[in-house]
Amino acid sequence: MSIGQRVRQLRGQQRQDSFAPSLGVTQSQLSKIERGVLAPSIEVLLLLKDRFGKPIDWILTGHE
Repeated sequence: MSIGQRVRQLRGQQRQDSFAPSLGVTQSQLSKIERGVLAPSIEVLLLLKDRFGKPIDWILTGHE
């Protein structure tokens, strides 16, 4: 599983256009992150860690 797939997993059923602002990115940027075109910034990684309680290691590698 890729970084983008793990971000997509965390997003769940929430729409990209409503989830993206909570990460400080646009829907387009979130789409690129989920497709693996754009790497998430450290700020996005920290927000995901805080919001979902997942270690950054897991988001990046899939290993906790």
